[in-house]
Amino acid sequence: MSQSMTPAGTAPETSPRPDLWRPVLVRAAAALAFGAITIFWPAPSIEVMGWTGGLYLLATGLVLLRGIPATGWERTSGPGKLLSGAGSVLAGAGFAVLLLHGDTLFAVIAALGLGAAGALELACGLQYRGRHVLARDWIASGVIGLGTAAALPLFAGLGAHALLGVAGGGAIISGVLWVLSGLTLRHDARSGAGNP
Repeated sequence: MSQSMTPAGTAPETSPRPDLWRPVLVRAAAALAFGAITIFWPAPSIEVMGWTGGLYLLATGLVLLRGIPATGWERTSGPGKLLSGAGSVLAGAGFAVLLLHGDTLFAVIAALGLGAAGALELACGLQYRGRHVLARDWIASGVIGLGTAAALPLFAGLGAHALLGVAGGGAIISGVLWVLSGLTLRHDARSGAGNP
């Protein structure tokens, strides 16, 4: 495998599509919307926690799965499998959290989903650091996911507001990261389209 860099910062076999910014910004929007709900809902019930947390995890997983082709990889390639695994785990955890409501259930299921997905994104980012335009973002997102996963069980006994605060804090941090990445990708795509 060639280690040479192309001008876009990707290896020749991993050339992302110019519309890569779209799934990145949709992921950011999902994270920031969830984060905003966790900030502005003063006394969420267990059901609210289950529905909002579940929808966030499910949406993030589906966006991640749907965005894989825009990365320039097939879902069956090595990095595509890592990202598919991350998206599938998040979507599965989201679906489970939607169905199973409870403080401890939320803490455990969300922690497992965020932790596994974070580890897979971190692995993908480390493996393709310097060879894919999103590698640093996957590393950061993976670390945020692992940190959130580690913190969630510690707050299981403090109720829905505390659990949503921890999950929402991680979502806001990753949402800001993905907004910056998406806007940069969008700018680069438009600048590249204007150059002959």
